Amino acid sequence: MALNYSKKTMKHFLHPKNIGEIKNPDATAEVGNMVCGDQLSFSIKVKDGKIKDIKFLSFGCASNIATASVMTEMVKGMSLEEAQKFDWNEIVRKLDGLPQQKVHCSVLAVEGLREVISSYNKNHPEIFAKTKAKKSKTKKDINPKVKK
Repeated sequence: MALNYSKKTMKHFLHPKNIGEIKNPDATAEVGNMVCGDQLSFSIKVKDGKIKDIKFLSFGCASNIATASVMTEMVKGMSLEEAQKFDWNEIVRKLDGLPQQKVHCSVLAVEGLREVISSYNKNHPEIFAKTKAKKSKTKKDINPKVKK
């Protein structure tokens, strides 16, 4: 059975971006799909609450590699909060679509992204708490109805 991959998907599969491991990462995470056997591991560096660098290793199909590659390109520079809300549909759009039976790879990539961010937050609770406090303070400052 031949799968009809887009040119962009093939480009990211044959020449993936951000493949490898970050030395001394701020966090790591691994995810997998027991049905198809695909696995991804992610490592990140964070600076000032933003993803400074992100890399991945893959054990999987062309879609697994391509979706992780394009996603890492898209989330670099995003705040952790923005990246936590990243939608797998954005990966599919950026790759000009995926065969229906391979869409789960984009979901797995986003699951890995959320896991590595969660790992970062657990490993750096003081930074996570500061971000939450800053966000809470900002809401109070913006909304005069909220009592200080």
